[in-house]
Amino acid sequence: MPADAPLSRGVWWPAAKRGFDLALALPATVVLLPLIAVLSLWVRLDSPGPVFFRQERVGRFGASFRVWKLRTMSVEQVAGAALVTSSADARITRCGRILRRHKLDELPQLFNVIAGQMSLVGPRPEVAKYVAHYPEDVRAIVLSVRPGLTDRAALEFRDEERLLAQAGNPEQAYVSEILPRKLALYRRYVEDWSLMGDVKLVLETLGALAFPR
Repeated sequence: MPADAPLSRGVWWPAAKRGFDLALALPATVVLLPLIAVLSLWVRLDSPGPVFFRQERVGRFGASFRVWKLRTMSVEQVAGAALVTSSADARITRCGRILRRHKLDELPQLFNVIAGQMSLVGPRPEVAKYVAHYPEDVRAIVLSVRPGLTDRAALEFRDEERLLAQAGNPEQAYVSEILPRKLALYRRYVEDWSLMGDVKLVLETLGALAFPR
């Protein structure tokens, strides 16, 4: 399937998805700005370092962009460390554990959505190191859409960090066991995309955030 395969659904497809993103992301950002401000202050007071964590990720058609998150790790221990994180990771700060459990560290990615680098729903953006493990045909499909804040894989692997904590080598477990299952879900999302499907995933995500495991 070519990289622009989803466009075969019609010229309305990208416009409808982008309109959906902006219709939800803009008011959500306004409403959540006070919460983001309070959480930012908490991050600042909890450990030394910047409030935000920015990292290069691979976006639509392979273009790189910087994803925004609230920092959840100790600055001194991040450099040169593994790119995957388990729940037992000593780099995670005290407030970071709570932010990560409730996915609150992901809230600044609403800015990525507004900027057009991400979508509300879509395959989660990966670092280039792990995108290199995508089979070529799957890579073309997955990278044909903007990466998202949430998707079916994000919901099914809500306990990913706990799963990795049980592995002897978390990075190897991620690449060999978790990533292939995620890619299958990413591919299914792109091939079966519908606007109502995005609505359903947004609602399921809100429910999962309201009642974390």
